[in-house]
Amino acid sequence: MLRYPVKLERDTNGTILVSFPDVPEAHTFGDDREEALARATDALETALMGYMEDRQPIPKPSPFRRGPHVVLPALTEAKLALYSTMRAGRISKTELARRLNCHLPQVDRLLDLRHGSRLDQLEAAFRAMGKQLSVQILDAA
Repeated sequence: MLRYPVKLERDTNGTILVSFPDVPEAHTFGDDREEALARATDALETALMGYMEDRQPIPKPSPFRRGPHVVLPALTEAKLALYSTMRAGRISKTELARRLNCHLPQVDRLLDLRHGSRLDQLEAAFRAMGKQLSVQILDAA
């Protein structure tokens, strides 16, 4: 589970600003705490997509402490793991498409955090790199 801590601050106009200590590029706001936190996941995913586009490593979240945080959706976490596995193995999108016997746009969708990829497609991508995707069920916090 990727759980990123957030920093909430009141702005001079009364809105709540959200920032992420581990991902300085991610910022958003809301009229109140609830709205700000509701927007935080989208802001974080957008910033992480920028890391992927720039071919940079994905920042790890700080160890969990009490306080506000954002838990990324499981599909987002799987896609980030796919990206990180490709980076670690120096496997390009073109090479992964070749291994999967598919077209490059299909690999692009697997790495697109906004696209609702199917789990079996992600499993196939990990298998093509000699890895296995595993799902873990935890008690809700």
